[in-house]
Amino acid sequence: MEQGKTMTITYEPQGVCSRLMQIEVENGVIRSVQVTGGCHGNLQGLGALLRGMRVEEAVARLEGIDCRGKGTSCPDQMALALRRAL
Repeated sequence: MEQGKTMTITYEPQGVCSRLMQIEVENGVIRSVQVTGGCHGNLQGLGALLRGMRVEEAVARLEGIDCRGKGTSCPDQMALALRRAL
């Protein structure tokens, strides 16, 4: 991602309970995370942990996490959304 660039990623996750993810990224760093639907407390916690983290690190940590044998999860879907910023 270019220096001085801010982007908002809007992503509709597939195969999970959450329905919409909005992530603001500035200079390759996650500034805010909002998720509609899903497990509210867990997703608030995920957002709090991701704020201030570099996109590359977040993708590396979240990608491939599975929820109940679905082959994906809200964190995995978040990683897919964040890949758009790379």
